[in-house]
Amino acid sequence: MRFFEEKRREVMKHIEKYMLEKMHEFLKPIDQIWQPSDLLPDSTRDTFFSEIKELQESAKGLSYDLVAVLIGDTITEEALPTYESWLSMVEGVDKDEHSGWMTWTRHWTAEENRHGDLLNKYLYLSGRVNMRAMEVSTQYLIADGFDIGTGTDPYRNFIYTSFQELATNVSHRRVASQAKKDGDTLLSKMCGVIASDEARHAKAYKHFISKIFEVDASEAMIAFEDMMRKKIVMPAHFLREVGLKVGQTFGHFTDAAQRLGIYTAVDYVDILKDLIEDWQIESRTELNEAGEKARDYITSLPNRLLRVAERMKNPMLEYKFSWIHG
Repeated sequence: MRFFEEKRREVMKHIEKYMLEKMHEFLKPIDQIWQPSDLLPDSTRDTFFSEIKELQESAKGLSYDLVAVLIGDTITEEALPTYESWLSMVEGVDKDEHSGWMTWTRHWTAEENRHGDLLNKYLYLSGRVNMRAMEVSTQYLIADGFDIGTGTDPYRNFIYTSFQELATNVSHRRVASQAKKDGDTLLSKMCGVIASDEARHAKAYKHFISKIFEVDASEAMIAFEDMMRKKIVMPAHFLREVGLKVGQTFGHFTDAAQRLGIYTAVDYVDILKDLIEDWQIESRTELNEAGEKARDYITSLPNRLLRVAERMKNPMLEYKFSWIHG
């Protein structure tokens, strides 16, 4: 075990220099990137109250399911203290605040932090949300923590973040599209810029894993197989409302997303296919026996999951969330 931990630390140190070289492509300068105030009504303008009224009128046209998905996405985005502390504990991340990986973690967190700030303010102004109930769920998600099956292993953690960032890109992009159909162009723009951030972050984590494959292909493949056997669990899996246990809200949240086509079982398969292609899983030859078996499992998985997804019925049972007025 100590040998594998030491090897992972060496690999993390090796790819750190590539991360630092490419960091400017994956993250944008703080003084140039958008901020929530750029997209929200400006309280210093005489038109502030009329802008809020217009925002609320547009928000009335959003479907119940879409509001539920948006709230779940917002709560997930706001649980950043959990994610930052989780990444800082990864094996091979030097705890010195000036180290490369800690620099990456802080800057990534800082970009992500804007997402929750923006969506929270939008939901507050929309007048459709029981903010206290939503805030309770946010506090629960941070306080409860979440076990996603990665431990402190950097390979598993970066595989997870690669998948998760692609999934959030899909979700925010689809919410943007649906909001536009429902007549809320402001929300559509908000979710569109958030989705763009998630796409950049996904590119970063996929790049980190591709570099790991270059120097430790078999162990990277085994880690990929292990994460897919466990299934990639989104942070929203641990959502709960007042009076409910950890995760009891998640099923209703995913039902709403499935009904709208925001994030579906087929999307899960498509993301897996994307990672298999990006990491050149099928063409890798520098694998030991365990790595070969892991690759066989991974490459056969999309078709198996797709058959399951095609048999799934669209959930019809609607649930009344404590987060939403009415």
